Amino acid sequence: MAPPISDAFDVRHVAQRLAADNGGYEVVHSTPGLELGVYVLVAPEPDKQQPHEWDEIYVVLEGRGTLNVEGEELPVEEGGAVYVKAGAEHRFTGYEGLSVLVIFDKSQTA
Repeated sequence: MAPPISDAFDVRHVAQRLAADNGGYEVVHSTPGLELGVYVLVAPEPDKQQPHEWDEIYVVLEGRGTLNVEGEELPVEEGGAVYVKAGAEHRFTGYEGLSVLVIFDKSQTA
């Protein structure tokens, strides 16, 4: 089956639903070279993600916190974005509630 020519999704609605369920991750779009998801973290639950096989970009939809990438602490807040290279150890800390749009570049592997 060929990937869609276009697709529309309501990331804010997905983020609100995940926040109401105490956080989580949901894929909202996936094609052979791209995955788009919404990731919601709610304190005190820790960020348990592991390094990924694809480059990724986090776009902060709501909240603030810190993204620790290989020991480098990067403050993040609504409207900001951070790139993380495939295979890099990283996790969010210092948040009360954090919603991010996650964009994976699946065209390359780690």
